[in-house]
Amino acid sequence: MSTTAPARTNARDEELAPVAADSLTALLAGGARPPRPSGWSASTAFGWRAVLKIKHVPEQLFDVTAFPIMMVLMYTYLFGGALAGSTTDYLQFVLPGILVMSIVMITMYTGVAVNIDIDKGVFDRFRTLPIWRPAPMVGYLLGDMLRYSIASVVMLTVGLIMGFRPAGGVTGVLAGVALLITFSFCFSWVWTMFGLLLRTEKSVMGVSMMVLFPATFLSNIFVNPSTMPGWLQAFVNNSPITHLTSAVRGLMDGGWPTREIAWTLGWGAVLVVVFGTVTMRLYNRK
Repeated sequence: MSTTAPARTNARDEELAPVAADSLTALLAGGARPPRPSGWSASTAFGWRAVLKIKHVPEQLFDVTAFPIMMVLMYTYLFGGALAGSTTDYLQFVLPGILVMSIVMITMYTGVAVNIDIDKGVFDRFRTLPIWRPAPMVGYLLGDMLRYSIASVVMLTVGLIMGFRPAGGVTGVLAGVALLITFSFCFSWVWTMFGLLLRTEKSVMGVSMMVLFPATFLSNIFVNPSTMPGWLQAFVNNSPITHLTSAVRGLMDGGWPTREIAWTLGWGAVLVVVFGTVTMRLYNRK
């Protein structure tokens, strides 16, 4: 017993011998460091993450499918006869407006998603990654553009079944949807700011609804502003939602409303510059 024990001890000591610092460094840093991802690739990766969240929680698509269908059906058949004398005529006017309203209203879920991830501590991990700093925020917006596209397809399909016939054809419809999604991408920066600024997701939703309901209803989505009082027309005619609705409606009707398109893109640029800057400052400091 006494002759075999030392042999086992010596063998174990040899197995647990410390590793030299040089060999450990060579082991850990032996391969070449992978290149740093570009801003676009990092943003698309986070955008794919947002899409995967929709895949695993398909209930998120309820607001881009059921809600637009209910809006089109309700406003067309409840108010069409009273406002335009014919549901068919009113559908040609109101469907582009309801499309704008539906897409603009679901932009608030970008801020809600940001707030939820912050509460879970996910952004603490993102901040440690060697990536373009705005990539997580841009990724959220890129992922939401898929939701906007789905909502547009659903609403236009229902509208065509109901009798909507855009004079601009496929080209005008695609141009109108592209302009709408572009503006919604810019408008979503407002809600990323609130997602970082407010403490809970309920607060984000509450503030969003307080802004979105007046902004969408005080516009030309449902009626022509010429029927409104003069003081209200001054506000409605200068609203970014009014310019967006007029541009989308004009494109789908076969025209090219240059002034309204320019106003829409100008408002979008202002939203990105102002709220995008505030969002990144909050993100860097929070």
